[in-house]
Amino acid sequence: MLTLPRIDKLIDDALAEDLHAGDLTTESTVEPTLRASAEAAARKSLVVCGGQVFAAVFRRVDPTVEVETLVADGEHVETGAILWKVHGPARSLLMAERTALNFVQRMSGIATLARRYVSALPQGSSTRIVDTRKTTPGLRLLERYAVRVGGAHNHRNDLSSAVLIKDNHIVAAGGIEAAVARAKAFAPHTSRVEIEVESLEDLDRALAAGADIVMLDNFPIDALREAVRRAKGKAIVEISGGVTLERIPELAATGVDVISVGALTHSAPSADIALDLSLGE
Repeated sequence: MLTLPRIDKLIDDALAEDLHAGDLTTESTVEPTLRASAEAAARKSLVVCGGQVFAAVFRRVDPTVEVETLVADGEHVETGAILWKVHGPARSLLMAERTALNFVQRMSGIATLARRYVSALPQGSSTRIVDTRKTTPGLRLLERYAVRVGGAHNHRNDLSSAVLIKDNHIVAAGGIEAAVARAKAFAPHTSRVEIEVESLEDLDRALAAGADIVMLDNFPIDALREAVRRAKGKAIVEISGGVTLERIPELAATGVDVISVGALTHSAPSADIALDLSLGE
């Protein structure tokens, strides 16, 4: 579940983009006493995500709006499925429509793509599909929730939540050994140290330095298999770079522990969801 105070802040910012000076079209064409209902329908098959946010947008615009949830987050639906219904003043429904849809289209798109990646794993695989920090500024909370709804997992949430030594850190620290040593000396004892490596030689150095997790960046498939063999029992192995949906079965078959996929958030197409209005309740 998402925490309401953080959702409300995101919704307020989004509504301010549309409603900071009112809704000229709605206010000039729709009577203030008119009542209406609306149904949010899937125009294509998708994994539903964002119902809590959808409802919160309408209630933020008008607390009297009633929202019915017909499909829970995480369920896969086919074209035409009705996901949510709203009832209340027609003006309020029209003013909230675009913001509510923007959120759930984005979230459902991510959840749908995440489900496709997870479904591509071989049956019985213990490999995890995880996201990255390549998220839309300001929307990480919602996008990472959508990843989980789709069945995948989250990587570190922000720069303070884990040690992840990348190529530029290695350069700045003076090498793999120095970077790992400094991280282990500084980080809390509860924090694992992860380091990105670009070759089997770098992998050996990282393992000898005591890295807890190694991120294999753009390794050829044969090198991946060898890296998993060398790291077995010594460190968690993560694959990053060049990951596509079509490669998931092959990559998971190497025995890797984690596959990180930036595309889950930075390249997920928005789901096709529409809101259809009717008069009366």
